[in-house]
Amino acid sequence: MQTVQLIDLGLKDYKETWEYQEKLFQEIIDIKVANRRNNTHTQTPNYFIFVEHPHVYTLGKSGDLNNLLLNEAQLKEKGASFYKINRGGDITYHGPGQIVGYPILDLDHFFTDIHKYLRFLEEVIILTLADYGLKTERSKGETGVWIDVGTPFARKICALGVRTSRWVTMHGFALNVNTNLGYFDNIIPCGIKGKAVTSLEAELNKKIPLEEVKSKIQSHFKALFEVTFTSTNTPSKLKP
Repeated sequence: MQTVQLIDLGLKDYKETWEYQEKLFQEIIDIKVANRRNNTHTQTPNYFIFVEHPHVYTLGKSGDLNNLLLNEAQLKEKGASFYKINRGGDITYHGPGQIVGYPILDLDHFFTDIHKYLRFLEEVIILTLADYGLKTERSKGETGVWIDVGTPFARKICALGVRTSRWVTMHGFALNVNTNLGYFDNIIPCGIKGKAVTSLEAELNKKIPLEEVKSKIQSHFKALFEVTFTSTNTPSKLKP
């Protein structure tokens, strides 16, 4: 059974977190390269980062900038930042009240199948939301987790976008819990026109404690990926 180091960054700037992810991601890749070059067997670590971000829009490498409906001045007015990043997928929003999960895993420890990996991440969220009585599912050709798929009321509650190199993952999922959904009005979410977004709060008509939801996500991730979690202290430079 693999061990995964759990790191909860709390509310943290997007760029700072992205750079931290990149550092952990590159460290794992460097170990794998060295193992291959030197015929060594140094164990690679696995990480799972929980974080909330201040208002930010991120555009994936294949995304269309036209899906951002704000100019620079309007972004500033809304207190939001914008980054073009190196994950898959189009544009999405992160903000307070949303749980973002960044698993940084060496898939050689699990399975070398990126589609299976994405389906497993979706399943973690589907099972978590089922704990709250919500029936959610996948939508064919549209990565993420949805409610009322195939109806005029289809709405996305969780977005996914990942990057992999040498079977090491980064980026991950964003689950709307108590999120201000008004910020999604400023983009065409994930580049999909005419589809709404929702949150756990909007569906249940009450706020849900983020720590409670994170605990459920952890539990389902642990069971599906067959891992044990160890807690890791937040690096000093990333502490609030």
